[in-house]
Amino acid sequence: MPTRDEAWPQGTPCWVDVQVDDLEAARAFYSGLFGWDIQDSSEDAGGYLMASLKGKSVAGLGPKPEGMPVPSAWTTYLAADSADEVAAKITAAGGQNFMPPFDVMDAGRMFVATDSTGAAFGVWEAKTHTGAGIFNEPGAYVWNELHTRNYAAAKKFYTEVFGYSYNEVGDGEHMIYSTFALPGAAGPEDNVGGFGDDSKQPGEGAYWLTWFASDDTEATIAKAQELGATVMMPAEETPFGHMGIVAGPQGEVFGVINVGRTQAPAAQ
Repeated sequence: MPTRDEAWPQGTPCWVDVQVDDLEAARAFYSGLFGWDIQDSSEDAGGYLMASLKGKSVAGLGPKPEGMPVPSAWTTYLAADSADEVAAKITAAGGQNFMPPFDVMDAGRMFVATDSTGAAFGVWEAKTHTGAGIFNEPGAYVWNELHTRNYAAAKKFYTEVFGYSYNEVGDGEHMIYSTFALPGAAGPEDNVGGFGDDSKQPGEGAYWLTWFASDDTEATIAKAQELGATVMMPAEETPFGHMGIVAGPQGEVFGVINVGRTQAPAAQ
């Protein structure tokens, strides 16, 4: 069972949480879907709920900010050694910070920003809460990827802020996609997330997508439907895993993937 009790290296996707209108409904959905134990929070936490899996922190659930009509969504948090220093790098690279970094009790220091292509993400400087304590395990996050319509600009932004390097894995035409690694990575085996070019896809905007691991993608998606989710992409075989995408009952979109079940690439 992959677990971690230390702070994550800077730039690593280290935590995910979802903001919704109805916390109790979200608690019922995710505990029923992934088996999360979601405990009540103290008054100081502002309603934020911590979820655990097998005794380890796995994700957060929180209310939307008052007076801000934003959609329900999962947020990927990138680790920072210093939230304040990363905030300065974000603005220098053409991004925008929604607020200055602030302390979350003794848990850590954080803020939310958008990159230069408009995708929102969080930044987390760990203190007592080091981030995800379990990962790459059914019911825990296993992959985080950026979808953007300005692929080159996004890569430039994250290199300037976090020092990412990239490994192109798409065919460069039908699929433009790269994995990213932290400074000093030895090779592709050290990749910690992905970037996808959505410029040829319908829709608009840029966003980070969280993928949760499953040992049976079809069964997990069927369970999500029973609990009120909507299927956005049915489970399909790919060279990267058996994957599908759903929107939770409150509209929050996330992926489900069995990385151990893959399809061999088509012969060229």
